[in-house]
Amino acid sequence: MKFDDKVPIYYQIKNYLYHEMMTGALEPGDKLPAVRQLAVDLTVNVNTVQRALGEMITEGTIESQRGKGNFVTMDKNRITQLKEQLIVEQLERVYNELHALNMTDEQIISSLKTYIAGRGQQHD
Repeated sequence: MKFDDKVPIYYQIKNYLYHEMMTGALEPGDKLPAVRQLAVDLTVNVNTVQRALGEMITEGTIESQRGKGNFVTMDKNRITQLKEQLIVEQLERVYNELHALNMTDEQIISSLKTYIAGRGQQHD
């Protein structure tokens, strides 16, 4: 995993795990790798992984079972909420960046439609 120096590493780890949940690489009820293994796999400090997982436990996206490890929540509603939250965060970031370029809402929508149409042609 390549990290962005501008974003805290623990936050990037959370987003990586969220992505794994959204794409189905981690299904509800799946066991996450051990904290130490995640730290080795991601080449980060164990405390950094622990912070990311601790926040995810607090927010209910993963569940800790004493002596067994950490598991993706079985609460499909929570996963759906997480996906919606992540979508809104991404849209908000793009929207704010485009507004900073003095684009109007109409220009943003037009540009997005053009972009999507172009992407669709690439896949044909």
